[in-house]
Amino acid sequence: MFTMNLTKRIAIFILGQFIMAFGVSLSVKANLGVSPISCVPYVYSLTMPLSLGELTILLNLVFIVMQMAVLRKNYQWAQLVQLPSVIVFGYCIDFSMHLISTLNPTSYIAQVFWCLLACSVLAFGIFLLLKTKLTYLPVDGLAVAISHTFHKEFGKVKIILDSSMVTVGIISSFTFLNRLEGVREGSVIAALLVGALIKLYSSKLVIVEHWLGTYVVPQTQSTPETALNSLVITISREYGSGGHEIGEMIAKELGIPFYDKEIIELTAEKTGYTAEYIQTNEQHLANELLYELYEQNYAYVGDQLPPADVLFMVQSKIIRDICAKGSCVIVGRCANFILKDDPNCFNVFIHANIEYRKTKVNQKYGATPPCTDKDLELSDKNRANYCLHYTKHDWKDATNYHVTLDASEYGSEKAAQKIIEMLKDFVH
Repeated sequence: MFTMNLTKRIAIFILGQFIMAFGVSLSVKANLGVSPISCVPYVYSLTMPLSLGELTILLNLVFIVMQMAVLRKNYQWAQLVQLPSVIVFGYCIDFSMHLISTLNPTSYIAQVFWCLLACSVLAFGIFLLLKTKLTYLPVDGLAVAISHTFHKEFGKVKIILDSSMVTVGIISSFTFLNRLEGVREGSVIAALLVGALIKLYSSKLVIVEHWLGTYVVPQTQSTPETALNSLVITISREYGSGGHEIGEMIAKELGIPFYDKEIIELTAEKTGYTAEYIQTNEQHLANELLYELYEQNYAYVGDQLPPADVLFMVQSKIIRDICAKGSCVIVGRCANFILKDDPNCFNVFIHANIEYRKTKVNQKYGATPPCTDKDLELSDKNRANYCLHYTKHDWKDATNYHVTLDASEYGSEKAAQKIIEMLKDFVH
């Protein structure tokens, strides 16, 4: 059984390499620029007697040697499987270039069509390689090696490597050809589209993993049964509205545990990230679209997750574990969505006017420099983006909560008392 499974994986791995090579060749023929990783060998293939495939082999060999240099004694010699694979890949490029040698689209529309098809084919080839779980592409293996060795985010390392390849390609093009070759709008399309397509194939073509025997059943995050008569109160809040202190007052009045910064400490224990890093990076995304583009880099390595996703998953489990122990108050972290199937969960959203929030942040929290309207707007936007990304819901939509309350109308103490009064009706 194991031998048959390995044979399938090797066969699909080789097929994936040919499909990848075909995608590279199509991008060359589209003549709108090649993918970032191919631009360097493409430019040098126009200036040297070596073929595109042979130069691709040489570049990937450099990446393999760099992996060894970065990892040193931690290098896993099993990864030398990359060596024969890059040789096969290189000659597959030359063979596929020969197969489509007569393809020469003349109109721009035709070029765009072949460019998009090239991205689709390239992404499918990479998808097949990843599902075999045999090895990474050499450049992605280098990004993983740098990430693990120097404790850097994989996504940022990959962006730097891809950008470096494009930069080298541009410089080499002007140096040796006196014109720009290999880097055009097609290169940008490939950078933006290939990762997204790999994710799409991974979500829609699970049958490939089933057939290969590499499918891992995802662990469901089922909500545990809450303790008898337990009550969980979640507090979502605008920055400066006093949600934290309102939650503390409610917890103290009811005599139940309160969780806010405590979740940061528990997350640090589970993940190895520092509390400072977690506090800086949790509960907000600066831009949903930019994060989606950044997240696509992780599609090239199936066993890596963006740090923000890791934090959300770990904190989700921590929140469920906390609630399984009994009644409590939890502030932020999309707890109302994480516990949406819990009938004993009472969800509150605290908001307030701008002046109240600025006064609270500047006087109560001692913000330096003083908080401005723009700071509050940015904080709200980041929290809304975070909620939208992980829950697909609008953070400020009142239908997501049992109660929405304007703290500037009551102050924190009265707001807490009002919520406690409403809790009596909820419990009964």
